[in-house]
Amino acid sequence: MTPRHPLTPGRAGTASAALALVLASAAAGSPVSAAGGEGGDVPQGTVAYRTTAQFTTAGRARDLLLHPDSKNLYVGSDDLPETAEADESGLHVLDPADGTVRSTVSRAPGPTGTLSRRAVRQLVAPLPGDGAVFVYPLRGIGTAKDGDAAAAGAWVPGGPVTDAAPGPTPSTVLVAQGSVLSEVDIATATVKRSLTLEGGERFAYDRTRGTVWFTDPVNRRMHRVDATTFQVTASIELPAVGDGFAGFTEVDPETGAVWVGLDTSVLVHDASGKRLGTVKGGGGADTPRAAGFDPGTHEAFVVWQDAGDTSQPGSDDDGALTVHHTRDLTEAARTAVLPGNHAQSGSAAVAVQPGGATVFVSDPAAGRITRLERATSPRIVRGPEDRTVTAGAEVSLTAQAQGTPPPTVAWQTSTDGGRTWQAVPGATSATYTFRAAAADNGLRLRAEFANDAGVSRTGPATLTVTAADTTTGGGGTTPTPGGTASPTAGAEGGTGGSADAAGGAGPTGGSTGGSTGGSAGGSAGGASGATVGGTGSTAPAGGALASTGTAVASLAGGALVLTTAGWVLVRRTRPRRTG
Repeated sequence: MTPRHPLTPGRAGTASAALALVLASAAAGSPVSAAGGEGGDVPQGTVAYRTTAQFTTAGRARDLLLHPDSKNLYVGSDDLPETAEADESGLHVLDPADGTVRSTVSRAPGPTGTLSRRAVRQLVAPLPGDGAVFVYPLRGIGTAKDGDAAAAGAWVPGGPVTDAAPGPTPSTVLVAQGSVLSEVDIATATVKRSLTLEGGERFAYDRTRGTVWFTDPVNRRMHRVDATTFQVTASIELPAVGDGFAGFTEVDPETGAVWVGLDTSVLVHDASGKRLGTVKGGGGADTPRAAGFDPGTHEAFVVWQDAGDTSQPGSDDDGALTVHHTRDLTEAARTAVLPGNHAQSGSAAVAVQPGGATVFVSDPAAGRITRLERATSPRIVRGPEDRTVTAGAEVSLTAQAQGTPPPTVAWQTSTDGGRTWQAVPGATSATYTFRAAAADNGLRLRAEFANDAGVSRTGPATLTVTAADTTTGGGGTTPTPGGTASPTAGAEGGTGGSADAAGGAGPTGGSTGGSTGGSAGGSAGGASGATVGGTGSTAPAGGALASTGTAVASLAGGALVLTTAGWVLVRRTRPRRTG
């Protein structure tokens, strides 16, 4: 059985993470604007549900209800045969965070009013503030809340109760006793009115629209009953597939659409009875056993159970949780496998936290309740751009992605144009800083984000590394081959002449001219004596530094000013002596 109380919209209690992404270098940089990523094992932002806890504190759980006010998790249970030392049947009140039992209401009145230990088969509705209305075998309608010593209850006349839902008024419930639908007073179990249909035993009540949907899988029909007149207003044919096994009948409180688990499919009809589509899941062989809805996210949560007989085709002993958009029936999350959840010991139940962040699924065969939380695969917010730096410059990379739970990050590099990637040892924080070497020219870098929902990667950034600046030498030496000279600069030394250069402190005192034609490069060093110059041949005005391609400033007014890699070199001429 599944909970019948509507879930109120709420905000998801999801965690999210954002790591800022900036790529810069000490030598050069520009704002990062690239977004997106080059891929991963799932599309970015993929939703999945992961198991975060399993509770084995409530016997054989048959139904679940998250109270909208107290937030308690109510569990209706049978006793587990393997726990002979303790009877675990009853109404358990759990802390939804860790499954701790807050209290257990184990006793309820029998047909003569005698209190005795009773199993709880179905949770019908929450009571105001706290507590629940529930069904206990065979015809009991009970009420209890956290801390009660015993439940209040009464027995409905007639046959065993096969299904129940909140009634048209707060003091009544609707019950099915096979094909008989009745409105019953909660306190006294007095039948106020009833209707006998041609078959069936499951139904759902749409309080907003005043409609009861009663399914008859054997005759392949679904009847629409007006809750005010208690009359059938329409009958809808169901497809003749499978053996007619009915898993559940539930109504989406937001849209009024009715979802019917039939054989290995879920049939969905709108509030008027028009067929909207079919939902498949659970590997195709599992049967749909429970459904819950979250109006806040417009999603339906369906639990599928395996037959539990691995000799049958398609049976693997595992169940599944699927999530669907209620408005178009498309998948809203990846299928979550429920290991060992089969139908041999009863149907599973589901309860959805408002906002859809947390889902609880019962497993009667294993005597456990699985808590699943929503996870979202990393979505790349910003990615690195190509950079050009000089050798020896410091480069910092930081990556940004959003996901639930917060994703981890690992930096990767490629030296073969992105064909293969290697993880950078220790680069597992948001920021990765290193010093560029000449050998890093052409290196590609990316960040890989991962969490329980999947893996996503940023697009690659290419690092271009230029040679370090060599214009900081001193002392004149033989001019470096390949440099060019400026005819204007040659006027200082004259043909074959020499004069004190700016690097006069260097080993040779600095040569401004050099060979015939005058060299503009000369020696522009300083104490280091590094050579920047040309071959001594005449070259066009505006020569360049051979090692970097940086233009050499012409000599004007007896001064040479070079601005390369942060150096400013000034040579002042001596005044000419006259006479």
